[in-house]
Amino acid sequence: MGVGQSVLECSAQDAWNAVHASEDAFIIDVRTNVEWTQVGAPDLGDIAQKLHFISWQLPPDMRVNENFLGSLEEAGLPKDGKLYFLCRSGVRSLAAAKLASEAGYQTTVNIIAGFEGIAGPDGQRTGGWLGAGLPATRVRAKS
Repeated sequence: MGVGQSVLECSAQDAWNAVHASEDAFIIDVRTNVEWTQVGAPDLGDIAQKLHFISWQLPPDMRVNENFLGSLEEAGLPKDGKLYFLCRSGVRSLAAAKLASEAGYQTTVNIIAGFEGIAGPDGQRTGGWLGAGLPATRVRAKS
């Protein structure tokens, strides 16, 4: 996948499988510190170093993080790696994956339905990381 091409999409289970099977696959959770600490985050166990927390939007006004690409670089994420982007429902992560693709990251993948899943007409969320029954934990506040 080259610069400017469309972003791939996959399920949370497929992302989980990929980071466990491939040394060059990483998950980037683009939600906010409040979401990580109050709602939870993926728990990758013994490969926790493959999970990176880089907010796409910053509170309190939820403006787009102008240093998002810089933070990807600072995290040491390889341009030729497979980057799986995760947010609450798959919207912010899609925007983040598109920007990363445009910046030259070769394989950017949006995790559809995100961490919490998609809200139905009844307000209940289904799908996503939690809906797939994948391991999750609450994290300490990031500075």
